[in-house]
Amino acid sequence: MRRTLVATAALAVLLAATLVQAGEPQPIKLFNGKNLDGWTGYHRNGAKVEDVWYVKDGVLICKGRPIGYLRTKDKFTNYILELEWRFNPEKGPGNSGVLLRQIGPDKIWPKSVEAQLHHRNAGDFWNIDNFQMKVDPARTKERRTVKMKPSNEKPLGQWNHYRIVVDGDRIELYVNGELQNVATNVAEVPGHICLQSEGAEIHFRNIVLTPIKKK
Repeated sequence: MRRTLVATAALAVLLAATLVQAGEPQPIKLFNGKNLDGWTGYHRNGAKVEDVWYVKDGVLICKGRPIGYLRTKDKFTNYILELEWRFNPEKGPGNSGVLLRQIGPDKIWPKSVEAQLHHRNAGDFWNIDNFQMKVDPARTKERRTVKMKPSNEKPLGQWNHYRIVVDGDRIELYVNGELQNVATNVAEVPGHICLQSEGAEIHFRNIVLTPIKKK
């Protein structure tokens, strides 16, 4: 048994080394679980990032006020973004979102595609500042495109999982493993990723980005 375990571990190391040598994109931990390295922010009334966001026990916590957003210092174009979120059950549900390919000046709210996190509406799209994208008109009213299926979020206080595929001119939103929305003809530009502070305490963890290698 011991030899088998050793052999399996060695194979895993060899496979990982092979992928690196082949130039395959490696996952990037956008949130290291310890501090806000790699992030900056913009909030109403000039509030500092540390006034709104903090880390506790490996979890990124947003107080929700003042409104604004935490954003990556780096820009990304094509990637798979995975993260987990939950609202504080003692304080109740609320609103937030993940802004994708954010471009232009910092403001409330900046030009981007929003993957909605409003309670029971995760999987909706919001178009901010006329970002180029095409969505199903039958599910769209003004800037909002509702998800394809009923809400599949977990009970308040439990961790939910977002898988967001931003690939070329297409964005797909998966909530807890289920495809909930698709946008096409999306402007393919490098942009920041933002997490919104929008009035409610919300928690994030396991924020990992895997670049998509274009041929």
